[in-house]
Amino acid sequence: MQRLIFHVDVNSAFLSWEAARRVADGEPDLRLIPSAIGGDRDKRTGVILAKSIPAKKFGVTTGEPVAMALRKCPQLVLAKPDFALYTRNSKAFIAICRRFAPVVEQVSIDECFLDMTGTGLLYPDPIAIAHTIKDTIFSELGFTVNVGIAPNKLLAKMASDFEKPNKVHTLFASEIPQKLWPLPVGALYSVGRATASKLTASQIRTIGDLAKTDLTRVQKLVGVKMGKLIHDYANGMDSSPVLAEPETVKGYGNSVTLEEDVTDTAQANKILLALCDSVASRMRADGRRCSCVTVTIRGNDFRNKSHQRKLPEPTDVTAEVFALSKTLFSELWDGYTPLRLLGVTLGDVSDNETVQLSMFQDDQKDRARKLDQTVDQLRSKFGVTAISRGSVTDATKRVGRKYKATPHNRLIKGSV
Repeated sequence: MQRLIFHVDVNSAFLSWEAARRVADGEPDLRLIPSAIGGDRDKRTGVILAKSIPAKKFGVTTGEPVAMALRKCPQLVLAKPDFALYTRNSKAFIAICRRFAPVVEQVSIDECFLDMTGTGLLYPDPIAIAHTIKDTIFSELGFTVNVGIAPNKLLAKMASDFEKPNKVHTLFASEIPQKLWPLPVGALYSVGRATASKLTASQIRTIGDLAKTDLTRVQKLVGVKMGKLIHDYANGMDSSPVLAEPETVKGYGNSVTLEEDVTDTAQANKILLALCDSVASRMRADGRRCSCVTVTIRGNDFRNKSHQRKLPEPTDVTAEVFALSKTLFSELWDGYTPLRLLGVTLGDVSDNETVQLSMFQDDQKDRARKLDQTVDQLRSKFGVTAISRGSVTDATKRVGRKYKATPHNRLIKGSV
């Protein structure tokens, strides 16, 4: 049976959700004016998390500093992030998708895959039901989505990225030469900037060029595994299933791209503590512990380095994760190369129930664990910015921002 997959993607989610709330309260629609989510207008700090189409016409881009965006568009209306609002809207649009599809896989806060295979008797016209889903979300929740229709997840996602907003697009096998192949190779899902540069330098400029290039040549350029993946994708090949339940989490990671170079250990340690605090908190929320810590750094030469080490026993204590992270960082960094990125990943995770407890009481660890629990409870009640550890308030704010997606934080199965 031919598979039928939908990809539903909220248009500029954070801004759309804030705009829908304001419209419901009788306020102007942010989507119709130059506007964005993120940062502080008065202090001109922070980064842009989402922007309206009118703001995009001024050159405002997601991830750029607020100060730069305001120089491009002085009249830009800025709204502060509201993650409680985003969570409510995310759950609401996923619930609507579940009314129509037997299998729904949520892959991020603002997108999901629907496996519509075998629903032909119920929904004879796939395009018509896609419009129904799209229009239902708008009529009930007040924001728009794009829906991509295809025989697999890769093509469905590519289709949903075509013209926006509020559109339904198809990308079936017969449409690949016309709709997919003329696009620049960097538009192909999983082809990053560095990979795209290597390909274009070798005269592989479009997705069609990549699809028609000999696989061996592609693998010589970008590596065996990556070469096979993107060559398959360029030819529209993807057999990954739509998963009704999320895969078991294999690790928790967070990384931050810094607005300014870090040049001293004290500054780096503040950011490391904020990262450790963030990932350990998420791990504790899932009732899990880790046995391995990895620290990643990137200098201003854009070279990544990482180092990992096992813990003596599984832990969910922020202080223990931070202590090992500091050690790993000191072994990684040469002490003078300016740093542009710091990251912490917790691996070899296990459930609390499966952890073998020590026979000997460790009062210091118990106190640290109670402190973590108190911090988690306060943040759950009053928000993630309600309390910060020690002298890391500034670093915590940095880590709390949304940066360009990385393998640590977006669309990577098996990690959170």
